[in-house]
Amino acid sequence: MPRLKSLLFFATLLIATHPINVSATGSNDPKNKINTPRQPPAALAAKVTKTKNSIGPAYVLRDDVMRAVADMALRRDLDADWVRQAVGQAHYMPQVVKFIQPPPAGTPKNWRVYRGRFIDSVRIKAGVAFWQANREALERAERTTGVPAEIIVGVIGVETIYGQQMGTFRVLDALTTLAFDFPASHPRAAARTEFFKAELEQYLSLTHRTGVDPLSLRGSFAGAMGMPQFMPSSWVKYAVDFDGDGRIDLFNSPADVIGSVANYFVAFNWQKGMATHYPVSFDAQTLNMDALLAPDILPTFSVPRFVAKGAVLEGAALLHNGPLALVELQNGELAPSYVAGTENFYAITRYNWSSYYAMAVIELGQEVARAQATTTPSNTGCNASSQAATSSSLTCK
Repeated sequence: MPRLKSLLFFATLLIATHPINVSATGSNDPKNKINTPRQPPAALAAKVTKTKNSIGPAYVLRDDVMRAVADMALRRDLDADWVRQAVGQAHYMPQVVKFIQPPPAGTPKNWRVYRGRFIDSVRIKAGVAFWQANREALERAERTTGVPAEIIVGVIGVETIYGQQMGTFRVLDALTTLAFDFPASHPRAAARTEFFKAELEQYLSLTHRTGVDPLSLRGSFAGAMGMPQFMPSSWVKYAVDFDGDGRIDLFNSPADVIGSVANYFVAFNWQKGMATHYPVSFDAQTLNMDALLAPDILPTFSVPRFVAKGAVLEGAALLHNGPLALVELQNGELAPSYVAGTENFYAITRYNWSSYYAMAVIELGQEVARAQATTTPSNTGCNASSQAATSSSLTCK
């Protein structure tokens, strides 16, 4: 999830079925103008939408929330009545508050366990089908942005299993809960509260100008949406119309998803042709582990400096042109794993701020690439030309 530090996936998630149709054309195109909502404020206020997750009180009962969203409307030049009526129907979500909490202090990290959650036969098989169904878009994205197809495929697979698990929470419920009831016990409560207030404001602006009912969209517990799990601000900044239909649809258009993921990495300085990481070992005589780990995953060391502090590189790694970081992946009670991360590894962590996430994306993409290279279209149960990515699954038509 772009810009989210926590990553939590659910095996029973349903999927969103209403795309946000954001125009990708110029400002003079009628499709790019702010539209009035499909439902007028009176109808929106009268509508009561019940979901299995909406178990808390409605925010219409909170005067502080109604005042705050009126200020958002003023800043965004939105209809204040429409905003109050929409947010007034959002519900406090205890599950959201629970899921946003970090793991208890002292919980050991385990790369091998984490890897097993995302690199499995289900994702690999779905990834092969996705790659074959969308080969042209993946090749075009790699050609125009320099982001490899396997990285794009890895992200979409880790995030939602290629659209199969896009989330059951109403986005408006999730964002409103986190904007106004973020758990005070969280170590970064103040900063995250402001983050989610900004995301709620962006979401209201996005749905208003595109004529989408803000109560209709579903996503993760943190308000991330679509196959790539973009937060509202990421949708606005990085999503692109890659299928050329004049609209951006990250729920139902695999091409738009592919182009948008690639564009996200370009925005975070993806370097064409650069490896994501290299194997690394250590020279016990010269090793300064504390110094190597001090910058965390931020690439800081030139190859000579990296080696001087006790890291041992071989082959292509010794010719690497750019800074490196020592990336540590803990394995519970077993010895940690280490890699030398490049600027491209760091770019993947800007999608989700975790080195474990980045390695899962990389290794899932590699596994899918290997599998699809040796799989003919007929092995997937249907020809690539007859496959279509839908909001629910990859199907043959």
